[in-house]
Amino acid sequence: QVQLVESGGGLVQAGGSLRLSCAASGSRFMLNAMGWYRQAPGKQRELVAVIISGGKTNYGDSVKGRFTISRDNAENTVYLQMNSLKPEDAAAYYCTAGRVLPGDYWGQGTQVTVSS
Repeated sequence: QVQLVESGGGLVQAGGSLRLSCAASGSRFMLNAMGWYRQAPGKQRELVAVIISGGKTNYGDSVKGRFTISRDNAENTVYLQMNSLKPEDAAAYYCTAGRVLPGDYWGQGTQVTVSS
């Protein structure tokens, strides 16, 4: 059974930085697509960033230029470096992974709180 374990969330002041990590285990197959979505209270879950095993990335419009996604294929781990955080970035951040597209598997989420 595939497990995704997130870490790195917490409280940060506006303008600060956080780095999220997500380690995948238990997969018999390469998880080619890994990424992050987020959901704030009362809002729909939205794309933050996705990375494919070859390195191609896709970012949500609201985080472009501030967040960077990367992965370590050997460790089945994906990272999200978040810089210049804004109060509107506060949300539960969910790691996701899949063999072709993200969404086959989901983590439990890690909370990011940004104080103004």
